[in-house]
Amino acid sequence: MRTIAFVLLFFTQISFAQILSEKERALLKDEILEDRFQNLLPGLMEDANIDMWLLISREYNEDPVLKTMLPATWLNARRRTIIVFYRNKKENIIERLAVARYNIGKSIQSSWDKEKEPNQWKALVDIIASRNPDKIGINFSKHFALADGLVKTDFDELVANLPDAYQDRLVSAEKLAIGWIETRSEMEMKLYKKLVKTTHEIIGEAFSEKVIQPGITTTEDVVWFMRQKVTDLGLETWFHPTIDIQRNKEVLKSHITSFSKGKEEKIIQKGDLLHCDFGITYIGLNTDCQQHAYVLNEGEDEVPVFLKEAFKKGNRVQDILTSNMSLGVTGNKILKASLIQGRKEGLRPSIYTHPLGKYGHSAGTTIGMWDSQNGVPFNGDYALHKNTVYAIELNTTVAIKEWNKDIRIMLEEAGFFGDGVFEYVNERQVAIKPIKTQ
Repeated sequence: MRTIAFVLLFFTQISFAQILSEKERALLKDEILEDRFQNLLPGLMEDANIDMWLLISREYNEDPVLKTMLPATWLNARRRTIIVFYRNKKENIIERLAVARYNIGKSIQSSWDKEKEPNQWKALVDIIASRNPDKIGINFSKHFALADGLVKTDFDELVANLPDAYQDRLVSAEKLAIGWIETRSEMEMKLYKKLVKTTHEIIGEAFSEKVIQPGITTTEDVVWFMRQKVTDLGLETWFHPTIDIQRNKEVLKSHITSFSKGKEEKIIQKGDLLHCDFGITYIGLNTDCQQHAYVLNEGEDEVPVFLKEAFKKGNRVQDILTSNMSLGVTGNKILKASLIQGRKEGLRPSIYTHPLGKYGHSAGTTIGMWDSQNGVPFNGDYALHKNTVYAIELNTTVAIKEWNKDIRIMLEEAGFFGDGVFEYVNERQVAIKPIKTQ
């Protein structure tokens, strides 16, 4: 029994990118968080021109930004949690203070002695007054939900307790909040490569003869295999995965049907072109991936050439999009240039790429939506920044004369935009995966 257990453990570690134990994950999460506080936050506050950043949340109703700042042993805020970041420009340091009863891990120290000052808001005002910041950033934003985490009650309480001298110093921390969520550190990118590799491996196992038996296995069987695999590995999914089928003699579904999460369950047959949409969460990062597989038909030992050629067109749309991603250019401009170029090449592309990272649909620039191919107001007007990750999500419609119909090649891979250079976080699918049959 010990030998079998060891072999299974060894297989899991090697085949699934060495997934850490809960304790090891906690240590790494806190190490990454401290690194972000030290090496990212000062530059982000300077770039946003904010002297003090206030984050205020109550337990189970956390600001999305504050939630990314909690240590591994804090699954939620406690009571009312107030965090203050102060940029001391003279001494070139960032103070990290918690107006709370507890230290927030090792990175943010409690600065409130309730026995000396029972009123939490008064304690916050004392911190503000003693530092006298010119601009006090708070998290409100009309168009970026993840930067709009200050709820009305906490805002009203803040304003009611803040002296008049500081009222006009309150400003939106939208730019700072987006920057914090979208910017990836070197430590995070090392982890991200392993996480995307694990995502690919789970898809690879789901799209295999180990799982799929034509005429027996349903699309929902594969979906729940993936969910169970994620749970067995000690991971989480951030959205319910989907498996769908394109096959000969079935009309291509509309975009509305294709993007509905209420997929019709089907029995998988030989000759089916399969597609998945799948993403996992691990140590504060998320993946989002779409790939294709083909169930080999009778007499076939490889994917048909016409499907291989169709898939290349999907890769070409990816190349067009990523080649148009440039620092400081808005998502709407990237979208427009990519669609024009793709259509000139005779392709029929649709692009709906979104930021990826601390959240699956994260903060940053939006490069199209499936139902907004002429641009996305406000979110698409946000410029591309470096050290950010995107779900390179798109499709292209291809006419298949052998099936006398159109098919849609739908792809999604995590991509990193660095210092003017784009790269996939851990490769991309470049060929439809064949599934052998008995």
